[in-house]
Amino acid sequence: MAAALVVTVGVLTTLKHVAPTLLLVSSGCTAEGNGQAIPLAPGQAGIASTIAGVARHDAMPRRAVTVAYAAALQESKLQNLHYGDRDSVGIFQQRPSQGWGPARRLEDPVYATTRFFAALVTVPGYLHIPVYRAAQDVQHSADGAAYSQYQQTAADLARAFTGSSPRAVWCWYPGVPSIRAARLTAVARELTKTFGPLAEHRSGDPVLAVHVTSARDGWALAAWLVSHASAYAIRDVRYDGYQWTTTSGNKGWTRERARGRTPAPPGSVLLG
Repeated sequence: MAAALVVTVGVLTTLKHVAPTLLLVSSGCTAEGNGQAIPLAPGQAGIASTIAGVARHDAMPRRAVTVAYAAALQESKLQNLHYGDRDSVGIFQQRPSQGWGPARRLEDPVYATTRFFAALVTVPGYLHIPVYRAAQDVQHSADGAAYSQYQQTAADLARAFTGSSPRAVWCWYPGVPSIRAARLTAVARELTKTFGPLAEHRSGDPVLAVHVTSARDGWALAAWLVSHASAYAIRDVRYDGYQWTTTSGNKGWTRERARGRTPAPPGSVLLG
């Protein structure tokens, strides 16, 4: 499990400044929320962006995402585990024997998050009670106080991945070839599964344009795309006058340069 982590999440606040030379020798991601730069492995960022996407699908507020992150950080360090205590599995270490659902489905982050939010909305006053208490009322852990250590990190991540902070998530993938065609059909299918129905169309290049109804949704979608870029051979993402590319992902989001291409139209996220 430790090999999959960039850092130990419990000490993220002491490792928020990553040396630029390190960014070039291994894959990684950064999420910026409330002035904190939080380093993550691409797999962790991918799960964080999926949780935020499901929240958008289920119309859950950012506070709910914060609670989900606190639970996932404690239970799995934002990893999709295929094992755990007794029959626990997945990002929230949910147990089939406790009625959460079949193990194979709980190992699907979208399903696991959907089940988590369905339980969270039944917690009285979950938007107002402390994050760790809301997480405990869902998880029924042996030590509910353990969630409290992740409250601030969870809140910072929620700002970044829900799109509340623009251009707050980026990743880099050294050595990943950029010559493969992006798997646009697979991307569109997974985006719909995670975020719900989205208006999208293809254009030249090839490029997939996804229409969004708010800047917050646009940046949440962009965070999902850059954290899944390696899996779907996504070479660049453009939105709101900014762009991210696999060749310079470690630089984050930069002002879009047309270079003969049509700029991303207002209200659309372009990827290719």
